[in-house]
Amino acid sequence: MILFMEEKTEVLTEMKQLTIGILAHVDAGKTTLSEGILYLSNTIRTLGRVDNQDSFLDTDEMERQRGITIFSKQAVFDTGKMHVTLLDTPGHVDFSAEMERTLQVLDYAILVISGADGVQGHTMTLWRLLKEYQIPVFLFINKMDQEGTDRDAVLAELKELLDENCVDFTESSEDLLENIAMCEDVLFESYMEHGTITTDEIADCIFDRNVYPCFFGSALKLQGVDTLLKGVERYTKMPEYQDDFGAKVFKISRDEQGGRLTHLKMTGGTLKVKDLVGEDKVNQIRIYSGMKYETVNEITAGSVCAVTGLTKTEPGQGLGIEPQSQAPVLSPVLMYRILLPEDCDPHHTFLQFKQLEEEEPQLNLIWDDKLKEIQAQLMGEIQIEILKNLIWKRFHLAVSFGPGNILYKETIADTVEGVGHYEPLRHYAEVHLLMEPVQRGSGMQFATDCSEDMLDRNWQRLILTHLEEREHKGVLVGGAVTDMKITVIGGRAHLKHTEGGDFRQATYRAVRQGLMQAESVLLEPYYSFRLELPTEYLGRALSDIERMSGKAEAPQLDRNLAVLTGTAPVSRMQGYQTEVVAYTKGLGRLLCTAGGYLPCHNQEEIIEEVQYDAESDLENPPSSVFCAHGAGFVVQWNQIVDYMHVEGRLLTKKKQEEYHVGSFSRTGSATALDDFVDDYVPKYNPIEYEKNRAKTVLAQKEQNRRTSERETVPEYLLVDGYNIIFAWETLRELAAVNLDSARDRLIDIMCNYQGHKGMNLILVFDAYKVKENPGSDKKHYNIQIVFTKEAETADMYIEKFAHQMGRKYTVTVATSDGVEQVIIRGQGCLLMSARELEEDVELTNRQIREQIGRSNLKHKNYSLAHAIDNMTTREGEEK
Repeated sequence: MILFMEEKTEVLTEMKQLTIGILAHVDAGKTTLSEGILYLSNTIRTLGRVDNQDSFLDTDEMERQRGITIFSKQAVFDTGKMHVTLLDTPGHVDFSAEMERTLQVLDYAILVISGADGVQGHTMTLWRLLKEYQIPVFLFINKMDQEGTDRDAVLAELKELLDENCVDFTESSEDLLENIAMCEDVLFESYMEHGTITTDEIADCIFDRNVYPCFFGSALKLQGVDTLLKGVERYTKMPEYQDDFGAKVFKISRDEQGGRLTHLKMTGGTLKVKDLVGEDKVNQIRIYSGMKYETVNEITAGSVCAVTGLTKTEPGQGLGIEPQSQAPVLSPVLMYRILLPEDCDPHHTFLQFKQLEEEEPQLNLIWDDKLKEIQAQLMGEIQIEILKNLIWKRFHLAVSFGPGNILYKETIADTVEGVGHYEPLRHYAEVHLLMEPVQRGSGMQFATDCSEDMLDRNWQRLILTHLEEREHKGVLVGGAVTDMKITVIGGRAHLKHTEGGDFRQATYRAVRQGLMQAESVLLEPYYSFRLELPTEYLGRALSDIERMSGKAEAPQLDRNLAVLTGTAPVSRMQGYQTEVVAYTKGLGRLLCTAGGYLPCHNQEEIIEEVQYDAESDLENPPSSVFCAHGAGFVVQWNQIVDYMHVEGRLLTKKKQEEYHVGSFSRTGSATALDDFVDDYVPKYNPIEYEKNRAKTVLAQKEQNRRTSERETVPEYLLVDGYNIIFAWETLRELAAVNLDSARDRLIDIMCNYQGHKGMNLILVFDAYKVKENPGSDKKHYNIQIVFTKEAETADMYIEKFAHQMGRKYTVTVATSDGVEQVIIRGQGCLLMSARELEEDVELTNRQIREQIGRSNLKHKNYSLAHAIDNMTTREGEEK
């Protein structure tokens, strides 16, 4: 039983006001625990049950029928020392977006884990989100009354998979203090000096996410629930709030009469009925608890409420001093067609459905004018069923859904300058954007680096607004663009003719023009997986992962159990859990979490299948509009460099040597542009003709100089050792028997390869998991072998080398790591996949054998000729 440390100096202070969320993998007992907390705090008189369809917080008919939480719900309770708003969130992965929006307003979270099932796939996702939003966590391990549950085993799993600072708060006082002290250096020093730790020190440690208290019990039987409640009461502290008004909107819903409700948490000041929020007036403030609510005239910081009268709010919006929320971490990866009844007007229905998008922003409803259909982004089959019921209930429409398609995204691999110009008669705007790839998962970033002498600050802000206001489409399949930084680096406005809408058009066109130049990369959603199975099935699992175009780390072996971790495309790994259960006879376990977007494993195949024509997309034109002789005319994206009015940063350096006119390949020469300038420019812009001719000549000279330099620059080949071993079939089979033998074989192969090719070859192996490893860099015959130091992966070493040497020398990197390829390409290096290296090694070996054969034949011929000469000489002497 837990022993709470009482302090004689403790003084009763004002009641703490907290917002606490309950999260869990589906069926872990989250709603049952909420029911127990409300019962023990005397908020409800009788215990409801999910299976009896009478739980306090599952208020929707669909929730009670299915026995799962679909919509986040609110309840309010007091313990005497704290006033708590309890938010019960959905546990099913299909409703993760609803859960994630709730995280924005939490002070603390209670993560419920089934003691019978342990850490599950969605549990890992929840843990990652709690870390992302920096929310302090209490853990309740539920269902410990079931047979086979082992407290020590569960705690060990929590420490391994979640965090080593998960501490059992039901231990004896002395053991508890020692375990807490081990979690944080300052706490340890205090404990060693004073022999104890104060309640405030523990609360601070939990608040800073340095300790994660764990409680064990059974929510259904109310075992351990009161202990958890007392622990939360003692070891939490109330956040500090400012006096100025601030609020965070986390949900939009509608009441039974169809009235619009804005659910928000106050983060500063007060809010009263009839106050103005933006352009809207607050009509009513409601404090919900289950289905019922009470109205109040005023609400203060720390409270959660629902407000009527606000018509323009949206989830994630910050009001007053509160900033806008970051983009959600979890997002749908499937796109579905909504199939309407035959007598239904699609346009009218689409406008009705937009009401649903207010409540669930990540539906991202799209009207495809070309196909005349409505499309929606969804998480899975359960959400589809719920959405169908919701549409019928609200609009009396019986809809169905087409098959789901993977939602692809796009990014770029190189840095380009995009230019957009919009100048029909009596309009004018030109925008220059620097577009750079950023780290995978970073999303879109916007900045400005432009002199106000060139473009007024107000126009720069307007350009940033237009960049942020929409989702930009890529040029490969029309997928959303991500992982890119766009910086405003130039532009021009007209004192008389420029209007706000002009810069919108110029900005959109600049983005598209830049994308058309860049080397685009197609991205697809990946799972991060953890596969646990008996070692006898390890070979089958590795084969399956390779078949699914996945990538696995070296297996971890523990007696008869093997653990594989890695990533694999969602499109290939869907449904694999069923296969694992089948071939391991129920002994295997697969945990999958969202792994973000990575380069598509079959990019060319998808591009061919989609057949997207970027230049024919009239809603997203890459061309620009210029004006001559009182009329506007269109200039194609690959010709704008000779018409733009503002000198560019990159395009003026590149346009003659790399800018290929009339081709989507984005490669070319000065000669092609020279012909274009001769034939095309004089017809439209004779004033610029001579200037362009001079630039062309200079560019040709620069190109010749660079070509001459490349012929004398040293060449380097960096080989990602273990990546190659597990990519080549012969080495992979050898590694399964003995990894050292596979490594030695690769070293021998690379020595032969370097001897024929003559470049500087560096073979890099991971050694980052070896404790206190300083790393090594040694010469082995004619190649350099590097073993990385502790905490440094081969990828990190290669990236550092590429950054330092990629611009000065010819550097090629041999790896099949898709993420690594994108990063390396951005450093100006050449790439060689594992398959391409294997083919080149085989070709080199054939050439070596042929040379040896020719050498042997030449030697034999020489010996034969020499023998004939000797015979002829002797015969002559005899005669």
